[in-house]
Order: sequence, then structure tokens, then C-alpha cells
Amino acid sequence: MKHRMRSTLEGMGDVGRKGARMAKKDRVQHGKMGNSAGRISFVVLALLGQILWFWMLALSFLQRYTVIFTTVASLISLGVAVRMVYREQQSSIKISWLMIILSFPVLGLVSYLLLGRPNSTKRLLKRFQTIDHEILKYRVQNPEVLEHLSKEDPLYGNQMHYLKEYAPTEIYENTQVTYFGEAKEAWKHQIEDAKKAKSYIFIEVHAIEFEGAFEELYEVLVERAKAGVSVRIIYDDVGSGFFINRKFNERCRGDGIECRVFNPVKPFLNLFLNNRDHRKITVIDGLVAYTGGYNFANEYFNITHPYGYWKDVGIRMEGEACLSFTAMFLEMWNFIKESKEDYSKYHTKKSQCYCGESSGYVEPFLDNPLDRERVGENVYLNMINSAKRYVYLMTPYFIISDEMSRALGLAAKRGVDVRIITPGVPDKKITYAVTRSYYGSVVAHGARVYEYTPGFCHAKLCVVDGILATVGTINFDYRSLYHNFENGVLLYRCDAILDLVKDLEEAMEVSTEVTEKVQEDLKSHRMIRASQGLLRLIAPLL
Repeated sequence: MKHRMRSTLEGMGDVGRKGARMAKKDRVQHGKMGNSAGRISFVVLALLGQILWFWMLALSFLQRYTVIFTTVASLISLGVAVRMVYREQQSSIKISWLMIILSFPVLGLVSYLLLGRPNSTKRLLKRFQTIDHEILKYRVQNPEVLEHLSKEDPLYGNQMHYLKEYAPTEIYENTQVTYFGEAKEAWKHQIEDAKKAKSYIFIEVHAIEFEGAFEELYEVLVERAKAGVSVRIIYDDVGSGFFINRKFNERCRGDGIECRVFNPVKPFLNLFLNNRDHRKITVIDGLVAYTGGYNFANEYFNITHPYGYWKDVGIRMEGEACLSFTAMFLEMWNFIKESKEDYSKYHTKKSQCYCGESSGYVEPFLDNPLDRERVGENVYLNMINSAKRYVYLMTPYFIISDEMSRALGLAAKRGVDVRIITPGVPDKKITYAVTRSYYGSVVAHGARVYEYTPGFCHAKLCVVDGILATVGTINFDYRSLYHNFENGVLLYRCDAILDLVKDLEEAMEVSTEVTEKVQEDLKSHRMIRASQGLLRLIAPLL
């Protein structure tokens, strides 16, 4: 495996030497594709124009009624601030919004109404709950599985019990899990499994690029649709907006593929705009399912190299756990557009599922930002707090809450080997600068930080002591943990966890450890600490 990794990296020599030219070339290729970037740009300009219009009206009013306007604006801002303090919300998010609202009353309030109000989506949450109520009729936890796990290890049994109650989901035994340390390997198997579909292929993804890699899968989807297989696709409008446009939907319909867009961007106030669908789910006949960090675009499979070598992963599941992925997809499908759905026909009998060798326990889960249960963050916190020997994690963005920072620091203080892998080549420079600003808070307590030298690591991985791991779409940042719709899989004592650990260890071998440099900066560079402090003020809003 190490030899293959080194061979892969040696073959990347041209990527390192010609990175700038390749990145430029890839941007040109992106520009050739038909997409809705213009539409999104128009919407952004429309929103900015609307905010500017409000601002100009306020200034005009201010010139006539300065004292009245100032008093009213201050009272409203103060009222919102007081209400926010008593609201159940992450403290660092409150602080960021409070600073904006109190410093810029009009602009701050308008921005908060657009992006920050957690109670503005109650009606949407109720829709989710209604759909879940219908789907949960066909998802019943096998009590024997829960009993076996609780007896085997009460601590990890409690963690999986938390997800069963608050995600909600089920814990499964009879599921074979295969870990792919390269997204392109997962992609090959995903296409081959799609060719075998007999009943349905359900796909939910953040971003689709109709070029290269996806075209190969699309041919299979069209062929299966013609054979009578139900093929459905969900994609996020913002995530895919710079790759495809609405003609993609028309083409899908013409080819017999049903397609729905999550939360379309519209040129007027949309209080749901800040919540995006970041999930990656493919489920085939309720028998095979895939998830991981990769979207359906060329860069994820290293066909193009805008940020050096792209490191992403995926897992394949065959067995009973795939039933949960079918339910996850149907939940979102019917949320986007209400439709009469006979959920019972998608409830694959367990006797039809995988009956071969399997190990451990598998628990797929969702994180819905509309409720107040921060499932993704709680999963990570529970894992870190349970660690006895080591915690390894890989994330493209490391922008964490005080609770997460304290958990990682405390783990390191009690002797746990805490290691964090982030990108060596950024995809977003400001976000990368904010990510680096958080190194010090964990390094100061004994954690070690690595930057993935070959390029950009997009995988979202966390493993504890070689027996508990999670793979999915959830980054260690505020957007994933508080704003986006996400999914993951919690694995306990599955053989695939050993492959995951090996992959992380090999990634560390080709990464640059920056722990000592961070320690030096903490001791001597006051300007660096000051600039990082300013960056962290806006971190919760990124």
C-alpha cells in the first residue's frame, strides 16, 4: 500500500512543478461548461442591491430624523441582541452576530434576517417531521442488535444509542463495509454496481459537473432508466450552480431520469438560503450504498488538478444498513416537493440483503440543521471524549467551536495521541487562513497538526483507538456542523476501520507536521496571534 502511495505521489511530480499552469488550464475548462454561475451572480447582486437600497433609504431618513432614527435603530438592535443572548445557540455564533448587529444596526439586522435566524425555519422542520413519521413506520430497530452491542461495550453502545434516538436511525450488524482511500476507486465500483440495478438508483449529491467522470455514470443511468429502473437525482443549487444549469434537468427528464433541486437560489429574500444540502448518498435497490466526501466532478477524481493532488475517500456498504440510506434519500426527495409516496415498496426485506461475512456494527445517520440537535458535532465530541489511546482526524476545514477545541485539548492532556490532518494546498484562501488560526488552540495542549503536502485533502474522517470511526460529509467547521444538511456513517469494530487507520497513517507520512512552527508562533509572534484573533471573529459566519 505504501509502495502504491509513493508511486502515485511520484507520478504527481508534474502536478507540483506545473501546478499554476494546470490550475489555470482547469479554470478555463470550467469556464467552457454551460452553468448557472450567471444566475447565481445575478441573485447575489440583487441581494446586495436590495441591502444597498435599504441602506440608502435609511440614510435619507437619517438626514431628516437623525435622533429618532438612531434611537429606534439602537433600541431594535439592543432588543435583538438581548433575545439572541437567551436563545439556545452556539456562543461563538452569537458573539459574531452581536458584534455585526451592534456595530452596523441596519446592515447587521438585514443580514441576520437573511442568514442568522434559527427560528425562521420552523415550518420547514415540521414538514421534515411529518415525512419522517411516515418513513419510520418501516424502520424498526432490531432489539437483539442493540442488546448485543450494549453487552459487548456499554460505552460505545451508548454512543450508538444516542444516534438511534436523536438522528433517528438504526444500528445494523449484517453489513459488509469496504473502505476506499481514493475516490476514483469508489467511483469505479459505484458505476459497476449501478449497472446491476434492477429496481431503483437514488442519488443525492452536493455538486454535479456534467463532464468527464459524471458522463460515464450518466450513460449507465440512462440505460437503466430505459430498462425500467427508477432513477432519481437530487443536487444542491448552490453546490452545482457553477457546473450545470436547468438544461440539465430537462435533459434528465428527456432521458427518463427524475431530478429535483434542493433549495433553488431565487432573486428575493429567502430565509432558508443559508442551509445547503451537503449530503452524498447513492443507494441501489436498497442492497448497496455509497457515501463519502466526493462530489460528482472531475477534480474529486484527479482528472483535473486545480489544487494539486485531491485526496478524497468513500465507503461501500452492502447489507441491511442500506435500508437507512433509502429512507434518507426519500426524506429529502419528498421534502423538496411534496408527493404521494408508497414507502413500503422501498422497504427491502432483510432476507434479501447481504448474507455473507460481515464484522462489527454500522449506523448511518443524518444531521438536520433545522432542529436544535447538533448531531454531527455531538458524534465527534462523543468519539473524542471516549478515546483512550489515539484520535486521528482528517478535514478540509478546521474551524471549530470552543467545545470542540476543549474536547481535543483535554484528550491530549490526558495522554491521548491527537493528530489532525488539513490541506497543504487551499481551495479557499480566507478559509485556509481561518483554519490555521485554530491550530494554536489545540497544539498548546499537546495535539499534533499535519498539512497534506501533495495538495488538498477533502476527506472527512475521524477514528478512535482503531475500533470506532466515522466517514461521511461532515467537515470540522461551522458550516457543516451548524448550517448544512449532512450525513455520515458510524462504524464500530468493522474490519474496514483498519484500512481507514492505515490510510491516515500513510497520509501523515507524506504530510508536513507544522506542530513546532505553531508552537513557536504562539510564543513569539504577537502580530500573528492578533490577526488570527480577528479572523476567528468571522469564523462562525463562514
